[in-house]
Parts: sequence; C-alpha cells; structure tokens
Amino acid sequence: MSKNKKLPLLVLLGPTASGKTDLAMALSDVLPLSLISVDSALIYNDMNIGTGKPSPELLAKYPHALINLRNPDEHFSVADFVTEAKLSIAAAHQAGKIPCLVGGTMMYYKALLFGLSDLPATNPELRAQLQQTALEQGLPALHTRLQSVDPKSAARIHMNDTQRTLRALEVFESTGIPLSDHFSGTHGISEEHEMICIGLTCDDRTLLHQRIADRFDHMLAQGLIEEVRALRERYTLSSDLPAMRSVGYRQAWAYLDGHINHESLRETGIAATRQLAKRQFTWLKTWPNLHHLPMYAHDLSQKAQLLLSDWPKK
Repeated sequence: MSKNKKLPLLVLLGPTASGKTDLAMALSDVLPLSLISVDSALIYNDMNIGTGKPSPELLAKYPHALINLRNPDEHFSVADFVTEAKLSIAAAHQAGKIPCLVGGTMMYYKALLFGLSDLPATNPELRAQLQQTALEQGLPALHTRLQSVDPKSAARIHMNDTQRTLRALEVFESTGIPLSDHFSGTHGISEEHEMICIGLTCDDRTLLHQRIADRFDHMLAQGLIEEVRALRERYTLSSDLPAMRSVGYRQAWAYLDGHINHESLRETGIAATRQLAKRQFTWLKTWPNLHHLPMYAHDLSQKAQLLLSDWPKK
C-alpha cells in the first residue's frame, strides 16, 4: 500500500428505528468490517432495553466497539467519544479490517468527522428561560445542572458567576455539546480517510412512525420501567444526568416519580422518539456526499453491497 493511500472508513447513518444495526451486521457477513457504535446511550452499562442494545449473543457474534464504556452515573463527553472512536478506528486498520461507524448520534459523527462547530450565537429565548429558572430555583440549582452536563466548565466557573453559568448552559442546550468540548481543539478526520457515507432514508414517514411506536411498545413490554427502577436503585442518579435524559429513560423517570401516568409515558416516549428522528433527518439533508438508500427496501443489504462493490479502491 502506498504511504499516501487513504485508509477506508464506512459510515452508516440514519434515524432511530431505521435498521442501521441490522444492516451493519448483514454487511459484516460479507465484508471484513469492524463495527464501531456511534450512539450516546449505548455507551452506558445496564441500559439495554431503552437503548435497543443488541443482545449479548448478537454482540458476541458481531462485536461493537464503544458499547458499555461507562456507568450511567458517569460523564462521557463528545470529546471523550472522539478520542475513543479514533483509537477504535486505528485498531480496526491495524487488524486489517474496515472500520464501520454505525449509529444515530449526529453530534458524535460531526465532531469526529468534521470537527466541532463554532460557538452558537446567544439565544435570547433560551437565555430568558434560564434566567427565569435562576430566579425561581436559584443560581446554585443551575450550577448543579451544569455540573451534570459539563463538569469541566462547572469546575472552572464559580457558582455565583451568573453570566458564565448561563452561557455554558445555553451552549449545551443549543448544541447538545458541552462548552468545554468546544474548546477541546477537536479536528475532523474525514479528509484522512477514503470515506463512504450511506444514509438510510424514508419517503413515507408513516412507516417510520409506526415502527417507532411498535418498538417503544416492545420496550415497555420487555420491562423498560423495571429497567429504569433498577438503575435508580443501583446507581446514584438524577434526572439531569445525560444518561437519564435519553429518550425513553426521561419519560420512564417521570412516570416513576409520579408526574405522568402509563398512557402519558407511552405517548410522550413515542412523540420524543419521533422528534429525535426528525432532527436526525434534518442532519441527513445537509450531509455531504451521502449515498441514500431506502431503509425499508427488501433487498437493502444487496443494494448496500452493490454500492460498496468497487470500494475501497484497490
């Protein structure tokens, strides 16, 4: 191999419930892939039902890097993901395999492949909401919230520093990325690889919405509420922790606290999952050089294999 030849990198993107993991495993049967999870909820131990985590049997057959890295009460930042993902990609190449990124956490993809974005402009509406919270609950409550989502910034910002506390929370709420990660100097790796991106799309959203509803009902039947109850007993958790703000877990937490009933748990869980899918589709609309494949095609794996038949270039 030429010294300047770029190493391959396969990227499988798509909204929640689109079948990304199934496609990745099917492609692993015919290609020497090393699967790397790009999912901000799958990194947590003991969060299995609500995340749709593959079973231990499937993970034994199709190993995924970056699954079960942290406990739910531990912090894991975007910068942490970038560091771990780069190590996993290097390990895949070292083993003679093609690294395959698969998942739906778009901010993880963006930070790894293209670098972190510039800081967002001030959002007057969001700032007003945070200021109102400070008036009602006190600034220490906001600083405690900051400690949950961005402990590095919280350590630097005094709990009485209203302006900096509000700004740090505003950046996180606007982007989903802690302020400290924006200053981490992360640079994208897309130009370093011969990269191909496949995006699973759906023209008829009703199909996806039905699948989302069916999957959420399946999670409830499997014991999502019991899983969250067990997590609360095993770990020192709060509703502000990133793990418990994940779709499904946030609603189950509210149910266990008596804020909503079972019907509302189901309705709000499905609605939140739909909103997540909508945001993911928005990312995909502007994704550069994306190869679109219909997520519900009966021959999806064959279509993907055909797309990859002359890749990577010899």
